[in-house]
Amino acid sequence: MSTSVSPSDSATSNIERLTDPIAKPQVTTIRASRGWVALRLRDLWDYRELLYFLVWRDLKVRYKQTILGAAWAVLQPLMTMLVFSAFFGRLAKVPSDGVPYPVFAYCALVPWQLFSNSLTEAANSLVNQQHLLKKVYFPRLIMPISPLGAALMDFGVAFATLLALMAYYRIAPGLYLLVLPAFLLLALTTALGAGLWLAALNVEYRDIRYTVPFMVQFWMFATPIAYPSSLVPENLRVLYGLNPMAGVVEGFRWALLGTRSADLGMICVSAVVSAVLLVSGLAYFRRLEKSFADLV
Repeated sequence: MSTSVSPSDSATSNIERLTDPIAKPQVTTIRASRGWVALRLRDLWDYRELLYFLVWRDLKVRYKQTILGAAWAVLQPLMTMLVFSAFFGRLAKVPSDGVPYPVFAYCALVPWQLFSNSLTEAANSLVNQQHLLKKVYFPRLIMPISPLGAALMDFGVAFATLLALMAYYRIAPGLYLLVLPAFLLLALTTALGAGLWLAALNVEYRDIRYTVPFMVQFWMFATPIAYPSSLVPENLRVLYGLNPMAGVVEGFRWALLGTRSADLGMICVSAVVSAVLLVSGLAYFRRLEKSFADLV
């Protein structure tokens, strides 16, 4: 016995099969976050190509239509080293832990330039790129992170000059050179942590951008660049490590020049402070991220 199917029933069945996927579309709802939110660092990996292009753009903009180009990465610390050598090394007779003062000062200025450039650019990243901030979604953390990539390129050029200067004074680095990447990471961590705080605050309080140069200048003289940390009383060196860049600078000198003024306790305190600065900066940045587009 055969069962007959009417044309109308067959048509209805086909229509249901064709329209079923459309009847239940996937809907993504975007809502403003409330309270403290997750960091979602995995998004940075998903948007890694955008991070690469922002770094490349920063490099091109920095040296576009310049005569000396990347040579500015060397001239800035080199000219500062010459001034420090003349006034602190010759006139003030500041000790240099047994190494020639020009190498002593330049070895500290190389990581300092990396830190100061990264911090300044990261602090102004959201305000300077507000047109991009309002147009399309992407992890906002990319904006203060991208200046670190461009600063690393400048660091590479200045570091090569430092090695040449060490060769001129016949100073050969020892096995401690293998620890140098740890201090480089400490400098980047400090710059990013402070940069995240300042970038978020700069969106809400525009006078922050005017205080950043003064803060960087004050921070420089609070860091043992023109002088060794051995001038600080021994019982205060651990407290001196509350400045994370103190541990970075003394770590660079210890790893490259073999100086003995680096205090392990001071470096450990600097590392802890840098980690706290980064974690708190990430949390605060993510906390205010939802209001960036409205306030910028």
